Amino acid sequence: MGAIVFDPADRLLLVRRGRPPGQGLWSVPGGRVEPGESDHQALRRELLEETGLRVSVGRLAGTVERPGGPGVVYVIRDYLATVTGGALLPGDDAADARWFARGELPVALTDGLLDALTGWGVIDATWSAAS
Repeated sequence: MGAIVFDPADRLLLVRRGRPPGQGLWSVPGGRVEPGESDHQALRRELLEETGLRVSVGRLAGTVERPGGPGVVYVIRDYLATVTGGALLPGDDAADARWFARGELPVALTDGLLDALTGWGVIDATWSAAS
């Protein structure tokens, strides 16, 4: 699962993946749900580990399925979230973490991310990746 987080300046939080899948590509922060965790608990933990930020998790924005290897399909649920504390600092499996404004999205996004975010109405065409 992942978190879609905007700051007060309407910039979108992205992390550059430090490990597979998607190593080197930019995506929303998130990760796996551990046994016994709810999606919301897992997102709060993952955001703190990957970005140093504490968040309040909101509504489900959307769900996608991505191939994970032979016979494996990942079901990814992305939620809206709001920063409640902390300081942005990449950690865990995030090689970098940054806020991006409209028109400044990196070209190297994970497969399908831009389509998912626009399809869910989270962002619009004015956010398209910079060249």
